[in-house]
Amino acid sequence: MNNNRPSIIRRILGVPATGAPFEKDSWTYDGSVLVINLERTRELSFTGGAARFEGRGLPDRILVVNGEDGRFHAFSNRCRHMGRRLDPVSGANTIQCCSVMKAAYDYSGEKISGPGRGPVKSYEIEAFDGKLIIKL
Repeated sequence: MNNNRPSIIRRILGVPATGAPFEKDSWTYDGSVLVINLERTRELSFTGGAARFEGRGLPDRILVVNGEDGRFHAFSNRCRHMGRRLDPVSGANTIQCCSVMKAAYDYSGEKISGPGRGPVKSYEIEAFDGKLIIKL
């Protein structure tokens, strides 16, 4: 669950507020497509919710956000400042690095503030039959 307020200690250590899905088998990756079962990924069931997807053959860490704009968004989960993970910012339509410097990006991945170098890679998402499909 994402509490959007990591402590200063968590920020210094680079520990994000956004966790992995509680149900480990709520997603699959087949070598090119990440498929997330929304019924089994409760972290994405509400506006502002987010989950991070890592390992199990994924070529990159992925952050998925149920955006305040009513859409799902997927990003490479690596800040362009220090490579740390990202978290959504409640009420702001942005994502932010978990570090002390707080590099911030909009939902298209473009940098809007902070020390990050360039945009964060974003991925297209298709919603189909209760699933999110992300082509990596």
